[in-house]
Amino acid sequence: MTGAPETKRIRVHITGRVQGVCFRAETRNQALKLGLGGWVRNLRDGRVEALFDGPADRVREMLRWCKKGPPLASVSFVEVLEEQPGDPLTGFDIRYGL
Repeated sequence: MTGAPETKRIRVHITGRVQGVCFRAETRNQALKLGLGGWVRNLRDGRVEALFDGPADRVREMLRWCKKGPPLASVSFVEVLEEQPGDPLTGFDIRYGL
């Protein structure tokens, strides 16, 4: 008998050409495809920030995707901040404004 899958929650800051290239929309699509909860938003300094919550293997897969991004993006750096999983996040939103 196996227990519940390990859950993971990470916040990422993605640097490079990541705004104006559909990064948020494609991040949302990929996260929903993987069944992750969370959100994504643009930051004023030109980076993209996202929070991913779900099974650890799928969060790792999402992180791999973020390091490449959608076709028009050019990712130069991804900062990963581990967070304590809390109540599971449901749905995946694009956030606007700060």
